[in-house]
Amino acid sequence: TVDLDGHVLTVTLNRPDNANVLDMQMGRDLLAAATALAADPGVRAVVLTGAGKHFCFGGDLRGMLAGGLPSDQYLRELTADLHRAIVTLVRMEAPVIAAVNGTAAGAGVGLVAMADLAVCGEGARFSLAYTGVALTPDGSTSFFLPQILGNKRALELMLTNRPLGAAEALQWGLVNQVVPDAEVLDAALALAARLATGPRAAQASVKRLVALAGGALEAHLATEGETIARQSISA
Repeated sequence: TVDLDGHVLTVTLNRPDNANVLDMQMGRDLLAAATALAADPGVRAVVLTGAGKHFCFGGDLRGMLAGGLPSDQYLRELTADLHRAIVTLVRMEAPVIAAVNGTAAGAGVGLVAMADLAVCGEGARFSLAYTGVALTPDGSTSFFLPQILGNKRALELMLTNRPLGAAEALQWGLVNQVVPDAEVLDAALALAARLATGPRAAQASVKRLVALAGGALEAHLATEGETIARQSISA
């Protein structure tokens, strides 16, 4: 769902009964929302959050198994839309703030990592979970996490799948602020409102400079999508 209040637009992943897992439709919807808001000069800040108790549990593996498509085809289609949405959000002029309620897992961690800023609740937890189901990272996790955390910390999370709590996520730099769970969205909206009053062109230029420092995002995401697709049909 998309809600515009003044110059702040809130994008909510809205499958609360299923922990906001990303299926084909949500991937398409997120891409459509990102494309529309990136083209709207009235949007000066974006908040990305999840409906219900959790931010996002990542990809819809049950949907993949039940959807009738081969797993590699399903993942190629899903990551194509998801990754285009991520590129659009990263490249757009307005700053993007992740408001993390509950758990972010798998590609949900990627959505936090790709955001310009992130606020989470005291009870928030972050878990990669990919190798636990014999898959590889997608959703920009293998691009942004090494930049944010360093290679060894990123590999620790990817290989062991241990959860990262809110305090450690703040210490490691995955989030900028930890607040009481009930105040996550309000804190993110307050930060977005502050940024929305700032100099749009200067903020956009700062985003571009930081994006350039990170390297070739689009090429990396293409490799992520192909790798997880191939891995899904491997032994």
